[in-house]
Amino acid sequence: MNQKVVSTLMMLGALALLAGAASMITKWGGAPYLYCVGALLFVAMQMIDRYEGNDFVIKRLRRQQLLGAVMLLVTGVLMFVERHNGWIATLTIAALLELYTAFRMPDKQ
Repeated sequence: MNQKVVSTLMMLGALALLAGAASMITKWGGAPYLYCVGALLFVAMQMIDRYEGNDFVIKRLRRQQLLGAVMLLVTGVLMFVERHNGWIATLTIAALLELYTAFRMPDKQ
């Protein structure tokens, strides 16, 4: 897939993630749906972006990034099934993992 298309779709997914999480706080009924659409789009674009090299550090960072992506999906599930705010914990873990890898990966590539 074209890198510009992947980047644009990832940005749209991130915006939907943000909007869904922010509207979840306001108890809007469509917030989990908006969040999950954004999470699926964001995670799908991360899965498409593969690393085929041999650098151990980048492989480790890539695994951490994929763990963060899984936590984003778990957050979406918790938004639907849980009546409390446990989804905030998984969202925080996912955000920290994604933020760490976003700052560390460009240095290594």
